[in-house]
Amino acid sequence: MPLNVVRSKGIRKAAPAAPPQLNYQGGPLLANPEVTTIYWGSAWNSDPLRAQMDAFFDFVVTSSLLAQLAEYNVPGFTIGQGKHVQSVTISSNPASPLDDSQIQLMLDSLIADGTVGQPNANSIYFFFLPSGVTVTLHGEASCQQFCGYHNLSSSGVVYAVDTYDDCQGCQFVSGDTLASSTVVASHEFCESVTNPHLNAWFDDNTGEEIRDICEGQNKTINTANTASTLAAGSAPLFNVSISPAQVSIDGTSDAQFQVTLSPASGASPSPPPPKSSQSYVVQKEWSNAQGACV
Repeated sequence: MPLNVVRSKGIRKAAPAAPPQLNYQGGPLLANPEVTTIYWGSAWNSDPLRAQMDAFFDFVVTSSLLAQLAEYNVPGFTIGQGKHVQSVTISSNPASPLDDSQIQLMLDSLIADGTVGQPNANSIYFFFLPSGVTVTLHGEASCQQFCGYHNLSSSGVVYAVDTYDDCQGCQFVSGDTLASSTVVASHEFCESVTNPHLNAWFDDNTGEEIRDICEGQNKTINTANTASTLAAGSAPLFNVSISPAQVSIDGTSDAQFQVTLSPASGASPSPPPPKSSQSYVVQKEWSNAQGACV
């Protein structure tokens, strides 16, 4: 069985007896992941981490991090860009400790009453818990044995859980809760894409998934590296005129033109300012092709 958790700091695996190798077990992938973020607890109403994590998911579903996963495409499942489809805050406060079974019940309730959208073959629901809430899974506790996990609910829905990463065991970037949270979230996001039903890509010998192998190895990705293009068929921002419209060239003199740009109808009078860049710390993932964490 796959591991499907992010271990707490200090809990590290023994060196593998054989080099890591992810093997495909035949299960589905999330070809175009659709992420719903769920913030459980009234503390999230005033916590800036909520907006920061939403911005992270807005970015990561079309980022180079997702593009790397194309190595693990299989017939019927080609991994491509996804969407951050919804963000929900639950005003009621979760119990502490909060067992995984209670999270599954909450997820079923949110789907049933329409608070979150109905699941499809690409859906993943990301739960975030407030600071101080202990989550339990299979007798283990958050901040002690793990910091996050992904799972398939008893009703067949893909979901992930990220406990608040301000405790010592989950501070993967010391003193930076946002960076520690994006490390954990990126871990579970990529494993949910490549092993959503826990029967797709993992190492037969160790049960480790694409990110488990690389725990403790991080990198920085930046929103400035994401290309921004106009959609096909969208209206141009400017009309172009060239004067003179025609010239005869005989090779004896230089030809000179004046190019004028004027705002197109309905367009802004000047190009939009470039987006400010944002850097995110994420965990590296295992590449079978390169035999390394990348």
